[in-house]
Amino acid sequence: MEVWRSQVSWNERVPLYLALRASANFFKVDNRSMEQVKPSRVSTFQVLNNDLIHRKFQGTDVSSPAHTEEFFTLESTPVTGDSVQNSSSAVSVSSNRGPFSPHCSQSYASDLHHSCDYTYDSPFTGSSVLCNEENLAHALWMLKNDLLGPESADGDVSGSLSDMVMSSTRYGKILEMAALMDLKQLLVACAETVSEADSNSMDERRLAVSAAEALMGMLERRVSVSGDPLQRLGAYLLEGLKARLLSSGSIIYKKLKCNEKASSELMSYMHVLYEICPYYKFAYVSANAVIREAMENESRIHVIDFQIAQGSQWVSFIQSLSSRPGGPPYLRITGVDDSQSAFARGGGLELVCQRLASVAEECRVPFEFHGAGMSGCEVQFENLRVLQGESLAVNFPYILHHMPDESVSTTNHRDRLLRLVKSLSPKIVTLSEQESNTNTSSFFPRFLETLDYYSAIFESIDVVLPRDDRQRISTEEHCVGRDIVNIIACEGIDRMERHELLGKWRLRLTMAGFSPVPLNSSVKSTRREVLRDYSTNYRIAEANDALYLGWKNRALYTFSAWR
Repeated sequence: MEVWRSQVSWNERVPLYLALRASANFFKVDNRSMEQVKPSRVSTFQVLNNDLIHRKFQGTDVSSPAHTEEFFTLESTPVTGDSVQNSSSAVSVSSNRGPFSPHCSQSYASDLHHSCDYTYDSPFTGSSVLCNEENLAHALWMLKNDLLGPESADGDVSGSLSDMVMSSTRYGKILEMAALMDLKQLLVACAETVSEADSNSMDERRLAVSAAEALMGMLERRVSVSGDPLQRLGAYLLEGLKARLLSSGSIIYKKLKCNEKASSELMSYMHVLYEICPYYKFAYVSANAVIREAMENESRIHVIDFQIAQGSQWVSFIQSLSSRPGGPPYLRITGVDDSQSAFARGGGLELVCQRLASVAEECRVPFEFHGAGMSGCEVQFENLRVLQGESLAVNFPYILHHMPDESVSTTNHRDRLLRLVKSLSPKIVTLSEQESNTNTSSFFPRFLETLDYYSAIFESIDVVLPRDDRQRISTEEHCVGRDIVNIIACEGIDRMERHELLGKWRLRLTMAGFSPVPLNSSVKSTRREVLRDYSTNYRIAEANDALYLGWKNRALYTFSAWR
């Protein structure tokens, strides 16, 4: 904000800021007037107006003509002739905008710094837009940071106060502002303070920790596992922030795993999530359609599933093979499994074998099952038992993001596993993943992404089950909350939830030697089946040989096929 620095001395800034804060008219200022004050540096709390969030479709920049200055841009790869469908009707894509109209959501933009890791290529419109009332509060934050924040390069400040006093003043003002913040702003302020505690010197860290603890005390009174979607999400974000501040993230995450409910209860929670949200159904139905068409004329089929879980995905697949003209093929399934799935299942892979073998027998499909009871990180060539003369399909359903990559270990199991699969010469590979960027991002951008992504998840659950429903509370805790704590509180090898955007997966698969497979008509026809029994706020869009499942205007999950 050069205009402020050139005309206002440091001694004048504090009373000026307080006057601005105290003025009720400040909160009613027209948005256009805020644009006249240009920040000298990008503030975390800069104005995030709908008109400042741009996406590109079909090579055309989607922006408001009233605003020419771009703070950041969320890129999208071109969409040509693609279709979009929600659970009520299909919507065509016009040449100058995305397939979904923007909604006023409770989400922060996922990419405040526009790094290459945050290149969104979904066909959805801007993944996060803010209501105008929130913009003004963010503008206040921007003014506060520029007026009161540490500015070592500013001649008016240099030598006037020690760094510690300046930091103390800044954190004091943050706490003073906290009473004016809504829950989302308070969560972000707390996360930024925790982030500063991570990186500051010892003296400044003590100030940041004290401020963070005070903000957490305020948050505790405003979050609730039985509240609205943001309050429920806030409860788990707060637990993650506390654990991170205490450097106990991995301990708490492991404790959450050790304190899992009995397998029968956990299974019921997972089933609830499967029933109330289409996320798993989206992956299963899409993969089955692609694999079925790719294996249409094959007499011996081998499917390797790197997250076999209960084996539910393959029940309908086996049933579909039974009606093939000329008789069913010989089917062999290799199920890769880890201890967490075994616990939820209440037993080893023999339970999956028994279930699928029973279905195959009823359908008269020649069947063989091979279990590989290990994590994907441990899988080697000999564990997969690929035989000559069989056509191979490989399925990655929401599992590759658990594989550590080059940022965690030089072994880089994520890319190693892709190269291993490529060496098997599969006829088809299917990939389902969450459309989020929490892998290599530093803590604070990762927090903002988590806040944005899981806001949509909690909103989607909220429309199905009552807020005081004990089953819903337990389902969110055991199936969603633990992942959130892991993303926020843990680092290094302890952080298991490392999601990447489809654009990054595309790069990894291409480097491993894969090529994308255009989606066939049978996959496109599954959309109606996936969304039939769910809220009309769910959308499925197709772009660049991939399917996107989203809630309102936020892409949440992707499906793609490779060979």
